[in-house]
Amino acid sequence: MSGASESLLRYRRPLVVIAHLAIWTAAYLGAFALRFDGEVPERYWSVQYIGWLAPLLLLRTIGYAHFGLFRGMWKYTGQRDLIDIAKATTITSAVFALIVMFSGMRAFPRSILLTEFMLTIAMVGGIRFANRTLAQATRHVHATSPRRMLIVGAGDAGEALLREVQRSMGGRVETIGFLDDNPAKTGMLIHGVKVLGTTSDAPAIIEREDVTEVALAMPSATGADMRRILDAIGSGVNIRTIPGLDHLVEGQVTINQLREVAIEDLLGRDPVQLDMQRLSGMIRNEVVLVTGAGGSIGSELCRQVLRFQPRTLVLLEQAENALYQIHRELAGLGSNAELVPRIADITDHERLDRIFAEHQPGIVIHAAAHKHVPMMEWNPTEAVKNNVGGSRAVADAAHRHRAHRFVMVSTDKAVNPTSVMGCTKRIAELYVQAMAQVSQTRFTTVRFGNVLGSNGSVIPLFREQIARGGPVTVTHPDMERYFMTIPEASQLVLQAASMANSGEVYVLDMGEPVKIVTLAEDLIRLSGLTVGRDIQIEFVGTRPGEKLFEELSTDSEHATRTPHEKIFVSADVARQNDAISRAIDRLLTDLDGLSAPEVRKRLRQVVPEFKSPEDAANDEGGQVIALR
Repeated sequence: MSGASESLLRYRRPLVVIAHLAIWTAAYLGAFALRFDGEVPERYWSVQYIGWLAPLLLLRTIGYAHFGLFRGMWKYTGQRDLIDIAKATTITSAVFALIVMFSGMRAFPRSILLTEFMLTIAMVGGIRFANRTLAQATRHVHATSPRRMLIVGAGDAGEALLREVQRSMGGRVETIGFLDDNPAKTGMLIHGVKVLGTTSDAPAIIEREDVTEVALAMPSATGADMRRILDAIGSGVNIRTIPGLDHLVEGQVTINQLREVAIEDLLGRDPVQLDMQRLSGMIRNEVVLVTGAGGSIGSELCRQVLRFQPRTLVLLEQAENALYQIHRELAGLGSNAELVPRIADITDHERLDRIFAEHQPGIVIHAAAHKHVPMMEWNPTEAVKNNVGGSRAVADAAHRHRAHRFVMVSTDKAVNPTSVMGCTKRIAELYVQAMAQVSQTRFTTVRFGNVLGSNGSVIPLFREQIARGGPVTVTHPDMERYFMTIPEASQLVLQAASMANSGEVYVLDMGEPVKIVTLAEDLIRLSGLTVGRDIQIEFVGTRPGEKLFEELSTDSEHATRTPHEKIFVSADVARQNDAISRAIDRLLTDLDGLSAPEVRKRLRQVVPEFKSPEDAANDEGGQVIALR
């Protein structure tokens, strides 16, 4: 900082006070000039009238100082400053008027008091806003190649965003106009910026005005609205959006809140409505243990559990780094709950027993699993060990140590499974249902489809391929999946757990299925690129164990509604505990020595409906173990 700048800052406040004294004086004298049409009678220039200027200036100085109006920086003047100016001027003018009236100056023109009051507000506020406008114009002149922004949504959020851009971005961003689907707004001005048309006019306006960035200022827009608008905008520009209404603080919009449009925005699912009282009654002051605590679903379950103030949260995870990350994150949230990180393999019965004995969890949420479908096709024995043997070990530990509730996170791939992963999860479901018949612990399964952005899911893969310049690989043009967000899935898991009696398989409402190729196209477009020109999509064929279409319940289950609109319960008939236990024992016996076809054969003996594509073509048969 230069010496001249330092000197200016040192003497800034006295200069500001002097400037205000000059403005107030001009307003006082101007009031006389307006009262008498510029020809003020000589007697009003006497000390009798001009002498009242000094008390007025003293009152103004005290009032403005009280409201901090000598400390603000004029180039950042805003609505709050104008309100404070009005308050300070009103109070000091009222006091001044009372002093004049009780002084016996009955000949003092009352209209001057009102005129002087209005002139003061206009002149003080006007000079401040003129200074701000000049500062913004100066920044605009000195800026090089400002980003040209088009705002979609000429409502309150769009107005707030424009005001924030003009205030803080200066010449770095030039707002060239608005788009709004209400044609009546076309041609109207907001802070001097014109509404240029509707979203259907977007391509022509973007090309004509050389737009480089589009900001979506529609916090209440649905997923369908977002998709329609993005379709209208096309590709080739950077598209960002403000958060939803539930994330805006007092309706304010800041530049920092602008973010890239996420694939979750296009999914457009309604926010989950939770029964907070029921969940709090279940979790508050409880010891909760979450297996797979470092995974996508497990970590979010931990975050959600902490909202309801458990006494202790045990984080059980096999991967050291994942456990470190989630423990560090949760410790930074300031919760009063005790956080207990525990490294453990769920197939290690002795380790599980020590952890359960030490902490005596009342609620066990079992989210640990091998879930990658092709990887489990290549390593079927590990899928069986972890998803079947590990799940049984955790369930048995919960039973032995008298946990109140046990909740297993399952998958739509367990329904009429065509993959090793899906079949192992189905067997785990059967075991949890069977345990409900013999245990005082409430055993429950919650089944849902894919979650957006989870580890190993398609979204991170597509983003990685786009970052490399493509191609984006899709298995089949007709392949579709159900999707929900990680927080939504985790919240509904807890809600279903709070509703459970014992033995139910809850099925989450996943909405409408989405084509994978549509997700790929959306991600390419959201990256500001064009499908077929910038990034190619290649169809590479289905992978081992994959279905084209997923199911959430079998026909025999006849899922019915629960009191919660997004949770269904299946009517699947539970197997006998001793029968399913014997079947799992046989499945796990000498497992390491088996080939992949032999493992699949054993899986079909437990789950007859399991038919992988390879096995369907070359079925080896095999005895089906009676479980009913």
